[in-house]
Amino acid sequence: ITLRDELKWSDGVDVTAEDVIFSYEVIGHQDYDGVRYDNTFTNIVGMEEYHSGEADTISGITAVSDKVVEIEFKEMHPGMQQSGGAVWNSALAKHTFEGIEVADMPSSDPVRTNPVGFGPYKMSNIVPGETVEYVPNEHYYGGTPTLEKIVMRNVPSASINEALNAKQYDLVLKMPTDTFDTYQDMDGYQMLGRPEQSYTYLGFNLGTWNDETNSVDFDPNAKMANKALRQAMGYAIDNDAIGERFYHGLRSNGTTLIPPVYGSLHSTDVEGYHLDMDKANQLLDDAGFIDVDGDGFREDPDGNKLTINFASMSGGEVAQPLADYYVQQWQEIGLDVQYSTGRLIDFQAFYDKLKNDDPDIDVFQAAWSTGSDPSPTSLWGPNSAFNYTRYESERNTELLAAIDSNDSFDEEKRKEAFDAWQEYAFEEAFAIPTLYRNQVLPISDRVANFTWAYDPDHNPWATIGVTSESR
Repeated sequence: ITLRDELKWSDGVDVTAEDVIFSYEVIGHQDYDGVRYDNTFTNIVGMEEYHSGEADTISGITAVSDKVVEIEFKEMHPGMQQSGGAVWNSALAKHTFEGIEVADMPSSDPVRTNPVGFGPYKMSNIVPGETVEYVPNEHYYGGTPTLEKIVMRNVPSASINEALNAKQYDLVLKMPTDTFDTYQDMDGYQMLGRPEQSYTYLGFNLGTWNDETNSVDFDPNAKMANKALRQAMGYAIDNDAIGERFYHGLRSNGTTLIPPVYGSLHSTDVEGYHLDMDKANQLLDDAGFIDVDGDGFREDPDGNKLTINFASMSGGEVAQPLADYYVQQWQEIGLDVQYSTGRLIDFQAFYDKLKNDDPDIDVFQAAWSTGSDPSPTSLWGPNSAFNYTRYESERNTELLAAIDSNDSFDEEKRKEAFDAWQEYAFEEAFAIPTLYRNQVLPISDRVANFTWAYDPDHNPWATIGVTSESR
């Protein structure tokens, strides 16, 4: 990794190789409690010894000079050729964290109140949960940016249309798509669109996370371990209708866990799960899920009462009716599905429950932002903390390894490896993709020199400007 000679932090201090190495040391530290420490980090020579406390440094990471870092990996894989593919894409200002223990960093001033960066703007004022103000970074290597200030504000989705009608904002980075029909013709704004590097999915609780081994512990006796049960739940949902009716055509039925934004790596041979109630009922019948006591709900194959606890997030106008639709459809095929807390769960609590393997959750609706590297290993691998289903099998690991193998540097073999894993994931149904997503960005007519492309040749915030004083 080679840093620009002129690269400086926003406080004027040079960005050096030590800052890059420091970011790896923090994420690899045994007191780091985030979710970024996964197989992309354990693939670095010496990282596991450092993480366990056996070594004080990471032997595979070396500062060749003040501006050059060399990283030695145990294995190479094709995703390394892409942004986000195994190389951590930022640095940490080591000098700002001096004297702060890793366990204390999340609540520290350099994180919460006075962060430094090396982008075109720097944070000048933070009001937690409300606003962040940015002013030009006079040390930015690309020269002084155009605007005097950028203000980012957290606005409730229920009031964003009113704010746009009043011309309060120049652009909205996270616009709700469930209300697209109410703002698509908004005066004074253009509507940019792009496919998301993400998808919505149904996940099933199939095990737990083992902190000691940093890996998944799959439970073959879990309530949702019968794949026919999972498949039936997938066939009970009409995702095309959901995309049209709830999201105005901006979402569509997800067929595989590799979204089509990745081009040829998305398999078009896997048809995915679609509404087929007869097939859903037949799967349950054949697997021994029968209504024994005549109450309208099926018992498990041993004749025991089966209640499935479903978790979904609150937020947005369609969250409740969409979740209700899922429950209704599953009850239609004889499954007694209840909300795990009696209601929808807010975003933070929802993911805390998944992270901590809440036993009261059997099935959940969640979403993934996949990033620029299409390899699914970091989401569905045995050493991924993001693998909230806690599914693991020898075959799954083998197929994921093929995607990331040296053989897959050959594009044809890589395509074959991706196709094979998508077919396997469809059959096993440990996670069922429900919706592929498109996103919308309203942007004021006065905004100039901004791109929303995934592959810009520059930092778009370095060039963004306006053509008039007012909107």
